[in-house]
Amino acid sequence: MINASLSVDAATPVAPVHRRTFGSFVEHMGRCVYTGIYEPGHPTADADGLRQDVAALVRELGVTTVRYPGGNFVSGYRWEDGIGPKDRRPVRRDLAWHSLETNQFGLDEFMTWCRRQGIEPMMAVNLGTRGLQEALDLLEYANHPGGTRLSDLRAANGHPDPHDIRMWCLGNEMDGPWQIGHLDARSYGRKAAQVARAMKMADRDLELVVCGSSGSSMPTFGAWEATVLEETYDAVEYISLHAYYEEHDGDLASFLGAVTDMDHFIESVVSTADAVGAKLRDRKRIQLSFDEWNVWYLSRHQALAEVQPTDDWQVAPRVIEDQYNVADAVVVGNMLISLLRHSDRVTAASQAQLANVIAPIVTEPGGPAWRQTIFHPFALTAASAAGHVLRADLDAPVQDTAKYGEVEVVDSAVTHDEETGRTAVFVVNRSVDQPVALTVDLRGLTPAEVTEALTLADDDAYAANTMDDPDRVAPQPNKSARLDGGHLTVTLPPVSWTVVTLSSRTR
Repeated sequence: MINASLSVDAATPVAPVHRRTFGSFVEHMGRCVYTGIYEPGHPTADADGLRQDVAALVRELGVTTVRYPGGNFVSGYRWEDGIGPKDRRPVRRDLAWHSLETNQFGLDEFMTWCRRQGIEPMMAVNLGTRGLQEALDLLEYANHPGGTRLSDLRAANGHPDPHDIRMWCLGNEMDGPWQIGHLDARSYGRKAAQVARAMKMADRDLELVVCGSSGSSMPTFGAWEATVLEETYDAVEYISLHAYYEEHDGDLASFLGAVTDMDHFIESVVSTADAVGAKLRDRKRIQLSFDEWNVWYLSRHQALAEVQPTDDWQVAPRVIEDQYNVADAVVVGNMLISLLRHSDRVTAASQAQLANVIAPIVTEPGGPAWRQTIFHPFALTAASAAGHVLRADLDAPVQDTAKYGEVEVVDSAVTHDEETGRTAVFVVNRSVDQPVALTVDLRGLTPAEVTEALTLADDDAYAANTMDDPDRVAPQPNKSARLDGGHLTVTLPPVSWTVVTLSSRTR
């Protein structure tokens, strides 16, 4: 048994819990849209073709925002193909994912889905094959109240009220050579700045996200952020971050420690952004939008593409439909801990993606929908985190990892809501074989009782949910959780994620 302790400082909150932290991502890729959230003719589909079994799971997941329509897809997207009568919408080749796009689901369908789900949209504009005029046209169609050609076209298409999209991404991963219309940092920064300033001439209250690096391993990382922000600092509110992690060659310990890399990534971008602000003598603080993050077995996808190249152009092919296990869910839960811990600067995030494609929700065409293992830490964190993230000092032993060096066995975040008196402790045990006895000092919060303690773990760290056994892995009550004199004690199994919620005494 490993011993660890956590001391929570109730007097110095880090930042509010931002609801945009619990965002997701819908890209026209594989089966995320078609037979994912949208499948006319499905037994649960409504009159607009939206799958209601998936809609119920999305509500349970607690998604607050959705980034759309990409992703790599957006760099070749013609938004106007996806509006108007469906029998007049063209079929196009999508070069990003080598598939056919029918455009049967477009902006108006997406906004209908968002409104019914109570989700805030985050729209991306194509800065790959397109630019300034197309971005302004899309903005006019989406947001202008009426009386112009494109806003009247929206009304004629059945949407008289403006969609009122507030948050916009200026392209996607423009640092990546794989991106259609890839640019160097200076060229992209100038293009993004031009588009950003023009969009704000049309609607000054927009929140704009400029592309950061596609990952911290990119050779241009750091320099890319600095150059892009030198061009765009005054015109944007956010810079994006993307990160995916996977287990390599059976090295479970390194995989469980991967979030230390995510922490460093975030802190490096914060430092770079603040350095640019100081250089420009601008007191504004750029926020971070971590608008792609997840576990993704990218190496498997790349290896499969090498051995099974295809010249077929298919509609909604099965692409990167990773099946997630317990260890994957623990890492996802740990990534959420990192996002909460950095809530002073990471104020928006999007887990990629929502359905089928590296997703918490899986569907079968014409058949059921079910929760992957990674569904659970997301849903419970979204439901439990509220109020403010609190500063917490951790005392835990370290374990050696081949990839990240020494990594603390335990990682944690704590939130507290003054209004309801509710405290939530989120914690992972990253040990591959040892349980942890954790003590949490909560005396400054005057806790009264443990209201719930749930742990996601399994004797088999590679156990997964399937269509035939959709509830094989799910959080279970952790009966070890005890509160005594303001100290919470709980035992954490190896390779586990746990949330403990507590109520506070009335002061």
